[in-house]
Amino acid sequence: MIILGIETSCDETAAAIVSNGSEILSNVISTQVDYHKKYGGIVPEIASRKHQENIIPVVREALDRAHMQLQDIQGIAVTQGPGLIGSLLVGVNAAKAIAYARSIPLVGINHLEGHMLAPHLECDIPLPNITLVVSGGHTNIYYMEKVGSYRLLGKTRDDAAGEAYDKVAKLLGLGYPGGVVIDRLAQNGNPAAFSFPRPMMHDASCDFSFSGLKTAVLYCVKNNFPDGVPENVLPDLAASFQQAVVDSIVEKTLQACIVCKVSAVALTGGVAANSRLRLHMQQRAQERKISLYLTSTILCTDNAAMIAKAGSFKLAHDLPFPYEMNAISRWPL
Repeated sequence: MIILGIETSCDETAAAIVSNGSEILSNVISTQVDYHKKYGGIVPEIASRKHQENIIPVVREALDRAHMQLQDIQGIAVTQGPGLIGSLLVGVNAAKAIAYARSIPLVGINHLEGHMLAPHLECDIPLPNITLVVSGGHTNIYYMEKVGSYRLLGKTRDDAAGEAYDKVAKLLGLGYPGGVVIDRLAQNGNPAAFSFPRPMMHDASCDFSFSGLKTAVLYCVKNNFPDGVPENVLPDLAASFQQAVVDSIVEKTLQACIVCKVSAVALTGGVAANSRLRLHMQQRAQERKISLYLTSTILCTDNAAMIAKAGSFKLAHDLPFPYEMNAISRWPL
């Protein structure tokens, strides 16, 4: 099938055309970073309004890049949740309108499942495997027995990793989005310059906690730099914070592989584009003889190709959703 995927769960308006569940014919992403940057985070009302402005042009561009028209589309997959309800509604209603007008099947996709299947667009990943979804809103470890069958092994008990990056970046006056700027700054810093905690890293669960780490950075700044952090210290602070996050994520993820007796792990989600996380995960996985599958950076961020991938599977195995389907702000996978 040729599937049109639509993604509007947060602040990216995205549309993609995927053929046979694997061939990406187009993948268009319109970001809103510049509109939210001055507020230090995403403003839901602005996000939903920008989605309204962008959704039709983005869908048209996806069709143009794939050299197709709407009559060539055989099904539509749209992110139904979780996410910002106003943003989700724009994508869901656009998808329903197109599906109804063209009399083609429509299916709602869990955003997390989309992320989990993103690496499967690029290569054949052994099953079962461990999949880590790490982003601004989630830090979850799943046992994937097969496509469509997932078991949550661990999650963050407070802040997601990406959320911690944004909050620390704001604390240090580095701007938004925090993940990109801290990753870039940390490349010139010493990750051992400051001793920050790795909460829950060595306990028996697969859960994470980043709130205490964020607080540790706050008190480090208050106690050592009451008049502001000097420019030459910022790289060391960024590198030390980032290393604490990376150590926690890598250790917990590889621990899950051992517990579940699997030899393959996939890394996906927006924070999976982080250069230090990718490098450290590669090194540690190689030491433990675990095969690592890294999602390309363009598919790490929110995108519609992963939604179309999940939609291809759903439409091949399940009945399409009724037109009464609605957006779901909280929707555990």
